[in-house]
This record gives sequence, structure tokens and C-alpha cells, in this order.
Amino acid sequence: MTRDPLAENRVLRHRLEELMTQARHNERKMRRFQAQELKLIGLNSLFELIETILYPDRSAFDWDLVTLWLLDTEYEIRRALEEEGVDLKAHPSLMFARDRDDLDSLYPISLFPTLGAYKGKIHETLFPKSLGTPGSVALLPLVRHGKLFGSLNVGSFYSERFVRGFRTDFLEHLAAVVSICLENAVNLERIKRLGLTDTLTAINNRRYFDQRLTEEVGHSMRNAQPLSCLLLDIDHFKNVNDSYGHQTGDEVLREVAALSRAQLRSSDVLSRYGGEEFAALLVHTNTEKALEVAERVRETIEGYRFCGPGGAGFRVTLSIGTATFDPGSDRAGLGIRGEHLLGYADKALYEAKAGGRNCVICAGNISVAAEECM
Repeated sequence: MTRDPLAENRVLRHRLEELMTQARHNERKMRRFQAQELKLIGLNSLFELIETILYPDRSAFDWDLVTLWLLDTEYEIRRALEEEGVDLKAHPSLMFARDRDDLDSLYPISLFPTLGAYKGKIHETLFPKSLGTPGSVALLPLVRHGKLFGSLNVGSFYSERFVRGFRTDFLEHLAAVVSICLENAVNLERIKRLGLTDTLTAINNRRYFDQRLTEEVGHSMRNAQPLSCLLLDIDHFKNVNDSYGHQTGDEVLREVAALSRAQLRSSDVLSRYGGEEFAALLVHTNTEKALEVAERVRETIEGYRFCGPGGAGFRVTLSIGTATFDPGSDRAGLGIRGEHLLGYADKALYEAKAGGRNCVICAGNISVAAEECM
């Protein structure tokens, strides 16, 4: 068979042009990715970082859906975002895993990106129906120090966009960059919070409580949701220090903080307010529920056996004052200031102390009219 050099040359030139076109496409893609990578690295705010991940520039990433699933068993990330004023309900593509098993089930074999067709039973929790149903998906594990802490999930309405056998180098690199950036942002939030934590009890300090009090009162008024404040004081705490020593007294403070924290929701605020006094904010909690929580805390402490030097057992009790601001109530008027909510709880605590201790006194719902009379 006679060879046709001209025909072969045309074929080779055509293949070369295809390769050059693909190379230029890959180069542009890499430049866009590098720009996005630099943007991610340069962000300090946790929410700005998450927002950039969830809503990438479509010119850089031709993706139809992006969701983020993060492990947040201690409510740490959610609390940090809420403190930034983020309304989590407005971002359905940001989700949180209850425990590590939920995440591990996504990557049972290896911690590498998983590509393939959308499967409802497996992927429906990763892509809320309100966002649309993808035809194909790419799941990117977020890993630091060998531990899985999240999953970046990408969806395409095109069923052939993400298929098995597709090279994942780019996705692996992206997952690594996102993992590092998220870890750094969360660690930065932890550093910020160190100045807002009581070193003895490992719960929030008064400075943190005062900040949250102002924020939560404003949130309560904007959303017409009740907010309750509890002030808790250890009865006759001086006797504990005098009888068993200050080291035992410190241990009592730590244990009371831990026992009280266990009776609250992760979204509630518990702080050491000073000495042997603690303060709590119960969000979306009315008077009746606040009394129930306060009684539960009081009973927990009353029934707990503390241990002194040499194994000597002893018990302590709490006096608790509660007050509630309910903007949905006719009595609530237009609003209050945080210090007045705290002031009513403090007044109720004083009555509990004067009334024999080891009890809960409720100031009830407070109103603007009552607040102005203080």
C-alpha cells in the first residue's frame, strides 16, 4: 500500500493542534485555580473562607452544585459562624456531621476523591433538594494529619461530567488546599477564643458572656424569640475552701462548671462570671423551660458527691436566679438592654440566697416598663 506523506502530515498536524489546544486549556484552568488558591490562602475570616469555597467563581470552576459537610461535634464551627452574625439557615449547602462515623461511611475504602453517578441513597444528604439534583458527583475528602474532618461535594447536572477513571490530580490538590485553609481558619478562631475562656474551668469567661449577652438580646428582638438568663452561685463556697483547701475548691469549681454545662444545649452559653458565680444564656427559651433547666442543674449539683483530701466526700448546693425576655409577649414592649436582663436574674439570685439557698427563684418575663423602673 502506497504511503501518502501529505495525508500523514495533515493527520499529525491535526493531532498536534488538538494537543496544543488542550495544553492551552489546561494552562488557563491552572491559572484560574492558582488564583483561587491564593484567594483562599489569603482569607482570615472563617465565613469568608467557607463562602468562597461554597460559591466559587463559575469562570474558574464550571460546577453546578457545591456543598460542604464538616465534622463539628462540639458545635465549635457553628458557634464561631453565629458569632460572626451568619444565618446558617441561609446557607443550606453548608452542613455539619453529628459524628465521625457519618463521614467515614462516605470514604470506606480510601481517602481519595470519589467520582461517579449520583445515587440518591448515598448522596441525598450531601445535596439538599432545594439546590437541585445532580447527574454526577465528585466527593473530595478533607483530611488533616491522617484524620477525616469533612467532605467537599461537587455536583454537575451533566451525568458524564464526573465519571470513574477521570483523573483526580486536580481535585486531590484542591482538597488538600481547602483542608489546610479550613484548619488554619478554625485554629485562628480558637486563638481568638483563648482570651475569652476561663483558664480554671475551661468555660467562657465574663468578657465573653458580656459580648454574647448584647448579641443574643439583639438576636432575640430581631427574631421575636425568647431569651433566658440564669445566674448560679455556689452556696457557702468559702466553707469549702476553709474546710478542704483551695485546691479542692478549684476542683469544685471545675466540676460544677462541667456538670452544669452537661445540662445545657450546645447552643447555650455558660460562663464563669466571677468567683463562685456562673452565668448562662439559654437561647429560644421561655420562662417555664428556663425554670426546668435551672431546676435540673440545681438537682444535679445537689446530688453529686465531691471528693476532698483523703477521699472525704462532701456535697455543695447552688442558688439560682432566672429572668426571661420574650419579645413575642405583649408585656415585652419594644426591647431591653442586656444589663437589665442580667440585673433581674441577679435580683432573683439574691432572693434565692436570702430565702434559704439551694433553690431557684424566677423573676419571670421582664418588660420595658419594668426595666425603666430599675
